[in-house]
Amino acid sequence: MNPSLPASRPAAPRRRLLALAGAGLAAAALLMPAAASAEAWPAKPVKVIVNFPPGGAADQLARLVGQPLSEALGQPVVIENRGGANGNIGGEAVARSAPDGYTLLMSSGGMVSVNPHLYQKMSFDPAKDLVPVAAAARVLVYLVVRPDLPPKNVQEFTAYLKARPGKLSYGSPGVGSSPHLAGEMFKSQTGTFATHVPYRGAAPALQDLLAGQIDFYFDPGIALQHVKAGKLRMLAVGSPKRSPLFPDVPTLDEAGFKGFDADTVFGFYAPAGTPQPVIAKLNAEINKVLAMPAVQERIAQLGGEAAPGTPEAFHERAMADSVRFGAIIKERNIRAD
Repeated sequence: MNPSLPASRPAAPRRRLLALAGAGLAAAALLMPAAASAEAWPAKPVKVIVNFPPGGAADQLARLVGQPLSEALGQPVVIENRGGANGNIGGEAVARSAPDGYTLLMSSGGMVSVNPHLYQKMSFDPAKDLVPVAAAARVLVYLVVRPDLPPKNVQEFTAYLKARPGKLSYGSPGVGSSPHLAGEMFKSQTGTFATHVPYRGAAPALQDLLAGQIDFYFDPGIALQHVKAGKLRMLAVGSPKRSPLFPDVPTLDEAGFKGFDADTVFGFYAPAGTPQPVIAKLNAEINKVLAMPAVQERIAQLGGEAAPGTPEAFHERAMADSVRFGAIIKERNIRAD
C-alpha cells in the first residue's frame, strides 16, 4: 500500500471547497461593478427633463426641488423643458435615455395615468419604460373665472353656463391635462357645454384668461396670486378637501358635485433599468427636500401639498388615477390623436 494514500484522501473535499469559494468570488465580482457604480453615483451633473413648458406646475416643482437636491447630491441638477404632446415628447426622451440615473423626468401623474387612455398609439409605454422615483406634490385644481363675469358662486355659474350653451370657453394646458379633465368632469356633472381651448402649457392659458380671451379655467395653482390680487375670481376647489390657502372656498363636492376629484400627483421618474440603489438614494434625498419647511411653504403657495413617499406608493396612486381619469376620458370620448 502506498503510505501517501491516506494523506491524499481529503484532496477531493478541498477541491470542492476551493471550487465553491471560487464561485462565490466570481459572483461577488459580478456584483461589484453595480455596487461600485451605485456608490460612485452621481459623478457628473444630473439632468431633469420637464415634459411641459416653463412656468407651469411641473416646471416650478422641478426647479424648487432641483436646487436643494443638487446640494445634497454634490452635483448640479440641470432642468431642461421639453414640452409637447401632453408630455409625451419629454417622457419619451427620458424613456430612451441610458438607465444610469443621470437623466430623470419631472411630470404630472398624467404621463402614466392619462396618456395611455388618450393616445391609440404611443412610441413608448410609460408604465414599462419609466419607473417611479419619488412623488413631489399633490397638485390641486381651482375653478377660477374672469372677474367681470356676473356669477359669484358655483350655483350661479352653473346656471349662467346652462343659459349660454357653447358661448363660454375655458382653457387648459393641453388635451388630457388635469385642468382639461376637470373641465370635462364639471360639464358632465352639470349638464353644461363650454368650448375647450387647449394651450401648450398652463402659463399661456392663464395669460389668456387674464386678458379676457377665455372665460374660466381649472387652475393648477399658478393663478392664485392673481386671485389674491382680485384679477380673477375663485369659485370652488376641484379637490376632495378645501385648500388651507382659501379655507372659505368650498370644494365642488361640497357644492353638490359628489365625488369630484381632479387632483393629480406630480413627481420624478427614471428610465426602466435604472439601478435600484440609485433610485433608493434619489427617493431618500427628494423626500428630505420635501420635508424642508421652506419647500413645503412654497408648494403650499403654489396651491399644492408636498407628497413624500415611496416609489411603490407613487405608482399605486398613478394606477388609481388611471381608473378614475380613464372613466371620464371614455365617457367624454376624449382623444389626443
